[in-house]
Amino acid sequence: MSLPFPTLSPGKLILRRLFGRRGKKGFGKDERGVTAIEFGLLALPFFAIIGAILETSFVFLASQVLDSAVNDSARLIRTGQAQAANYTASSFRSAICSELYGLFDCSALKIRVSTVANFSSATLGNVVDTTNGNWTMTEQYDDGAGLSIILVEAYYKWPVFMDFFNFNLASLPDNTRLLSAVRVFRNEPF
Repeated sequence: MSLPFPTLSPGKLILRRLFGRRGKKGFGKDERGVTAIEFGLLALPFFAIIGAILETSFVFLASQVLDSAVNDSARLIRTGQAQAANYTASSFRSAICSELYGLFDCSALKIRVSTVANFSSATLGNVVDTTNGNWTMTEQYDDGAGLSIILVEAYYKWPVFMDFFNFNLASLPDNTRLLSAVRVFRNEPF
């Protein structure tokens, strides 16, 4: 008696089950793990982009906060309030740090307040050695008198964490980005 369908050898039966035939489920048609595999392929670039966006946002936020704090504190010098209160370098640093919302380590903030002869002589020098990231500037505080031209500089090395596919916001070799805020103004006649 012959069977209405041909019998398959065990090897052919295994291959048919693995690779399927005529729309039946098999290795080529099974889609149960596709979501996990797609997630595995896309997770690394997705999280790298999210990390890059977050780090760029934090650097921008920190830069803006530092700039605003220096602007507000420099106004104390410009209006004569710092001179009337006998500010020193540490009290001016405290004025700046009080507006940094805890984002910065204030002991690492470098500040220089100097009197310049005229606006064209208000120049900025190198404050960091670009070969090793060490500070080269010396801090000073001279808030001048009424009508003096003042140069206020504040610098901070912001730590950078992301280094992925050449995306790195670090501007110094010690994996930090130099943030700066500078103001030049003439004191009011106080």
